[in-house]
Amino acid sequence: MRVIADFTVVPIGVGVSLSKYVAACERVLTELGVAHTLHANGTGVEGEWEEVFAAIRRCHEVVHGMGAPRISTTIKVSTRTDREQSMAEKVESVRGKGGG
Repeated sequence: MRVIADFTVVPIGVGVSLSKYVAACERVLTELGVAHTLHANGTGVEGEWEEVFAAIRRCHEVVHGMGAPRISTTIKVSTRTDREQSMAEKVESVRGKGGG
């Protein structure tokens, strides 16, 4: 099943700056070949269900490996059964109707 997900990994107990952890997760997604878009408060990903959730799990493993004793992650998931849709198509649909 194809999925579009938006997730935010928040390491706890590592101080205020989180950018190095975000960068590590982005490297994971790139290395795994998972389509993704970084935004100010998280990352959008798309692909097969197993691929996307394996990538999020790998982000957890890498961030823990960087010394984060605890991680809190928020995930929003979208699936469709009527047709495949990409993140870009969803954005274009809104822009085509005069949004953003």
